[in-house]
Amino acid sequence: MSMTQQEADFASRIEAEFVQNPVYTGVEQAILEQRLPPGTRLAETDLAEFYGVSRTIVRSGLQALAHSHLVTLRPNRGASVANPSPREAREVFEARELLEPRSAREAALHANQSDIRALRRHAQEEHDAMSRNESGRALRLSGRFHVMIAQIANQRTIAGMIENLVSRSSLIIALYWTRSSTRCDESCHNALIDAIERNDADEAEELMRSHLVELHSALRFDVTDTSNLTLKDMLSQ
Repeated sequence: MSMTQQEADFASRIEAEFVQNPVYTGVEQAILEQRLPPGTRLAETDLAEFYGVSRTIVRSGLQALAHSHLVTLRPNRGASVANPSPREAREVFEARELLEPRSAREAALHANQSDIRALRRHAQEEHDAMSRNESGRALRLSGRFHVMIAQIANQRTIAGMIENLVSRSSLIIALYWTRSSTRCDESCHNALIDAIERNDADEAEELMRSHLVELHSALRFDVTDTSNLTLKDMLSQ
């Protein structure tokens, strides 16, 4: 089942609110473009000065980033870029490899033409973002594509699990990636859409499985040390 119009409108409003917050968009982009390594402290005063906004705007942006699993908030210690361990990264992708191929199979059995059109529009948005070198937006759209497939499969509970895993893996991909050209590229997503449109459940399941295995195999855990740079330096890169 696809998202209802009410659900789609709500998601659009939430995204619009995030986009209007320069702290959310700026820090998210810096994280997804690998300019802010895991564990980087995000001081409210520094962010307020860099973006020219109030502390209230900063806190709102950080809360949204924490909701997206990109930032960790700790009482009396402030905010920092989330720091998923190699074990956590592997577990997140292993969980996706268990859940998403089955969702792709069910999507192929349930999808209608409206669903296919929505997937193709979304894939084109992702491609356009990549073409404009908007890597943060492209990565977010790529994750959303996987959630849409689970929703089309009419698996509400599993779709919620996949959405959580996708949010967590977006940071993992940004931090631990080696082959950016394999990052949910256009041909992979288009092949999935084609299989779903043909109602080819076996092909959709296998394409999703091989895609996720390839993503998982490209992870590396030797993050470059940028401790000599200030937060302003990293955001300005």
